[in-house]
Amino acid sequence: MNNNSQPDFKKIYTDIIQKKFPEKEKACQNILNKKVLTELDVIAINNMIFAPFSEDLVKSNQRHRSYCKSTIIKILEFQKETGMNNTKLARHYKLSRNTVSKWKKLFIV
Repeated sequence: MNNNSQPDFKKIYTDIIQKKFPEKEKACQNILNKKVLTELDVIAINNMIFAPFSEDLVKSNQRHRSYCKSTIIKILEFQKETGMNNTKLARHYKLSRNTVSKWKKLFIV
């Protein structure tokens, strides 16, 4: 485990791919080659491996996500680069529009 008591997502996803989804290994290799996986990497690889089953399941899983400050800033930078409005960004990352607005108030001066 890491020093900040986070799970070793790299090992977890490597094991899942090797045991259950060996056909997806090549598609996920780019992310798994990184030394440390960020929250955005974990979300991306999870979406590559497991397709969401229903809208209710996606909403239920979304409630348990948390983002560190650096990830929030990356998401907000992505918004600037792509020119997305809050609604489009929220839909892209499966967030609430209110969450995006709150983040902008907190992290953008």
